[in-house]
Amino acid sequence: MFEYKYVKIGLSGLFTTNPNTDYKTIIANHAKEGWRFVQIFAPAISGYGKAAYFELIFEKKTK
Repeated sequence: MFEYKYVKIGLSGLFTTNPNTDYKTIIANHAKEGWRFVQIFAPAISGYGKAAYFELIFEKKTK
C-alpha cells in the first residue's frame, strides 16, 4: 500500500512559465524524507495558453 503527496508549484508571469519555487530542491528534499517522485502533472491550459501551476506527485510505502 502507498500514500501519495501532491505539491502545487505556481508559475509566474503572464507570458512566461517560470516556476515560483525551485522544484528540483523540493524533489531532493522529499527524497531525503523517503518519498519517491512519480510525476509532474500539468492541468489544462488557461485562457492565456499556459498552465497557471503544476503539481509534483510523490509516493511512499505505508507501514
